[in-house]
Amino acid sequence: MDIPVRHATDDEVRFFHRHGWVRLPRLVPPDTVTALRDRALDHLRARERGTVTLVDQAFGQSRDVADGDEAFRALALAPEMGRNAVRLLHGVRDVRVQVTNLLVKEPGEHGATEFHQDFPWMPMDRSAMLTVWLALADVPADMGALRFCSGSHRYGVLGRSFTRAGDDQLTQHPWLKDLELSPPLDLKAGDATVHHALTVHGAPANRRESARLSFTVTYFDADALYTGTPYRQTDGLGLEVNRPFDHPRFPCPRP
Repeated sequence: MDIPVRHATDDEVRFFHRHGWVRLPRLVPPDTVTALRDRALDHLRARERGTVTLVDQAFGQSRDVADGDEAFRALALAPEMGRNAVRLLHGVRDVRVQVTNLLVKEPGEHGATEFHQDFPWMPMDRSAMLTVWLALADVPADMGALRFCSGSHRYGVLGRSFTRAGDDQLTQHPWLKDLELSPPLDLKAGDATVHHALTVHGAPANRRESARLSFTVTYFDADALYTGTPYRQTDGLGLEVNRPFDHPRFPCPRP
């Protein structure tokens, strides 16, 4: 199965390097997204619901969806997705898929997503990592589209969030409010945003009547080494500390 993905432009790549995030309109054609959305809804209906963690209170998710769904696997491993990730990360030879997710933000059920970095939890020895966030339906800004602290990826690892109430990055580091906040984004189905794993980002609550629905895939430097940091996704896989992530769970997009 082939999923069409467009090439990121040079201007988009430069914008990402400067700001740590970029919007990619029509990354995937709308008719393709319609089929993906139907599959996503089936997966999300079957997910386990919970409000145990602070993450659960911000959005629902169906993790590792590409492991069991050929369409989402084809998208995550599409050659152009890999080429785009390599160009956006700058200086990496190749990338691996770290995780794929379906995300849903239900009105009245989920609140705001606190501002955070993705990387502080990760068991990789380098932060060359990004996430593609693909809208599977139209996502007006007041439905909870992501917002980004532009340039925050230049300040390194700022610490973990979602460990306790009030530990969001803007509270821990008030100086982040001096950075430019990305404008509210109205996304069409098939549009995507991409953000670096060090870019501080968050999202408001969904103020619409329908759910915010997206597919995300995270890529990281294929040469990254495993640190041994405890992490649910990698615990028990038999990875060797200070060795690459040579395991079927972390494939490289096909050539």
